Amino acid sequence: MRFPFHRAALAGAAVLVVSTTAPTARAVADDTVTDPARYVNPFVGTAPGGTDFGHGGGAGNTFPGATAPLGRVQWSPDTVTYQHGGYAYGDNRIRGFSLTHLSGAGCKDYGNVPFMPLLDGDTTGQATFSHSHEQASPGNYRVTFDNGIRTELAATQRSGVARFTYPATAGRPAALSVDAGKAFNAATGTVAIGANTLSGFTDSGGFCKSHNRYRLHFHAEFDHPFAHAVHPDGRPGAALVSFGPEVRTVTVRVGVSFVDVEGALRNVTAEQRGLAYDDVRRAARARWNDWLGRIAVGGGTEVQRRVFYTALYHALLHPSAFSDTDGRYPGMDGTVHRTRAGHVQYADFSGWDVYRSQVQLLALLAPGEASDIAQSVLDQGLQAGYFDRWTVANGGTGVMVGDPLPVIASAVHAFGATDFDARGLLRAAMAGREDERQRPGHRQYDTLGYVPTGAKGVWGTAATTLEYAVCDHALAQLAQSLGDTASYRTLLKASGNWRNLFNPATGYLQPRAADGSWPAFDPAQTTDYVEGNAAQYTWMVPHDLPGLFRLMGGNAAVTGRLDTFFTRLNAGGIEPYAYLGNEPSFDTPWAYDYAGRPDRARETVRRALATLFADRPDGLVGNDDLGAMSSWAVWAALGMYPQTPGTGQLALAEPLFPTITLHRPGGPRIAITAREASATSLDLSTLTRTAGPRKGL
Repeated sequence: MRFPFHRAALAGAAVLVVSTTAPTARAVADDTVTDPARYVNPFVGTAPGGTDFGHGGGAGNTFPGATAPLGRVQWSPDTVTYQHGGYAYGDNRIRGFSLTHLSGAGCKDYGNVPFMPLLDGDTTGQATFSHSHEQASPGNYRVTFDNGIRTELAATQRSGVARFTYPATAGRPAALSVDAGKAFNAATGTVAIGANTLSGFTDSGGFCKSHNRYRLHFHAEFDHPFAHAVHPDGRPGAALVSFGPEVRTVTVRVGVSFVDVEGALRNVTAEQRGLAYDDVRRAARARWNDWLGRIAVGGGTEVQRRVFYTALYHALLHPSAFSDTDGRYPGMDGTVHRTRAGHVQYADFSGWDVYRSQVQLLALLAPGEASDIAQSVLDQGLQAGYFDRWTVANGGTGVMVGDPLPVIASAVHAFGATDFDARGLLRAAMAGREDERQRPGHRQYDTLGYVPTGAKGVWGTAATTLEYAVCDHALAQLAQSLGDTASYRTLLKASGNWRNLFNPATGYLQPRAADGSWPAFDPAQTTDYVEGNAAQYTWMVPHDLPGLFRLMGGNAAVTGRLDTFFTRLNAGGIEPYAYLGNEPSFDTPWAYDYAGRPDRARETVRRALATLFADRPDGLVGNDDLGAMSSWAVWAALGMYPQTPGTGQLALAEPLFPTITLHRPGGPRIAITAREASATSLDLSTLTRTAGPRKGL
């Protein structure tokens, strides 16, 4: 990929050097971070940090438990008080440690197969704890209940290991419950009890009240035989086991598979290789340090480092590995498929959220995995017959709007993750443009040039029109890179459909009737928009901001409107100001670059970083949406942003740290030096760029 910057941004950014050659020793600060995992606070986002505007709550909806980068297992505590993500920081009661979670989603799903350590005879189903007796870091989690039971969790990509320590003074045998009939949504399942094993499956689904269903298999092996084991209350989907009176520490290894129990067993065997708990824990931290260390920062404050590396951690949690270690996985067509050798099938695509900046970050830092993610998108589309917008496991949910999954593949391709069938993706995406399941309202979009008000089966006709135009532009860039001139011309023309919503009488992109008339309008209206209003969506033309600004009256007029828009940074969806706690406003601070005011981009981005992100449990003001919001914070700290999906173009602001080095596997390092980044007063008059290789990162 190329590494171009927006020309207007170059004219007024901070004193900055960007190089795609290896940095010299002098270019890297002496205090460059070498153990980034120590700066991660997995509790960030587990408490509300902002107002609940009705779009999934005012918290990040993250979880603090043990998981690996892009991991399938997220072994994490679930509190009695439910919050999307499973854990509400304000509650001191844990009801179990379930194996699967979604980080930051605005609806509930997963939370499968909770394990709960207890003392024999305890029927409460929960235990109290204090945060002072709780710790979490990348790859592991630990808590000691008020009753003295300590739980320690560590994870590999498809398995986990737990160590439960029971108090010797309790006078009751160590026990544990496992329930395959519990999840965040309705679930059923079975548990088979062996001498020291529990295995079975659970069926659940229903994300955002949709009809998606999945079956998850698991296999758990304990290091002690059971003294007693029963199905409590005769329920075949649950097990209650206890151990001999001499047993005070119990270790259990658990593997999961969406194919079968044998796959779950193979996964835990292949990934843990019989290693002791502490060895798995150390390996998990080392793997996280490898991934987090792909961005090494120098300088900055302790708080800034914690905010940055926590955001990077959250941005690297999803999508989730879906195939087993032998490559098998159940497809969207319900049959078992196998990946190419050495590749991974991924699942859990929060399409509407992550296409804007999260997948670009993955492609930059993990091009191999990002290529597999793009191939997984294609596989899902071919197996289902269309591209769904929000997928969980091997099922579509139809949640949200637009056509985001092809954008994901186009975006990672533009950032250099190209090891997938890009031509097949383009063919399938072109066919999907005429599929009502993939693009509701596509007939009107193609004939009228917009989706009109009242279009059947369309949520937010104005928002949907803009989303389709963004997708068409992203696909056009992919078509051009592949030499498909016919598709490029068709798509590029369609990407201009946003213009048909511009009302010169108001200066807004607004809903339009099928006869071409303009219904009654208010900039704060949410009708015909999605989780936002007209004032917020009017800026959502990331692929043609210069064209939009000309229609608005030029750069000076645009700058004034943006200044007014950003008098509030997170006003929610019903006021005509920015809503940076939700995705439609993500790219708007960088719009200043295209109006010739990169100084205002710098100030707005820095203000957003300082006020909307913190290193506390309430450190996110809205849903993290599988890393979407956290990826914005990472890009903002880097001082650049992938403004136009489907291209490698970056808009600039100002780096948060004086030195930043990106280590991209298989490519040269990228050094970013902004010597005065931490100063309170900056000379923004010059920028120096050291040009690196033009063939890619």
